[in-house]
Amino acid sequence: MLRTTLMLLTMLFVSTAEAYIGPGSGIGLLGSLWAWLVGFVLVLLAIMLWPLRWSLRRLRARRQAANETASSGD
Repeated sequence: MLRTTLMLLTMLFVSTAEAYIGPGSGIGLLGSLWAWLVGFVLVLLAIMLWPLRWSLRRLRARRQAANETASSGD
């Protein structure tokens, strides 16, 4: 019980820590945040453009099938 009380009292009177994060850590943090942001945007674009890509492929397949039937009928 005494240890717990002393630990709690010590935690109450702790002064602020003066810590320094060097520029290398900051650049690494910014680089990883940039990678997450770019990845997130690319995923959103892929999801948004999927129906357009699907419809274009379908139209191309129809055109190719129409061309094959027209050329085989000659």
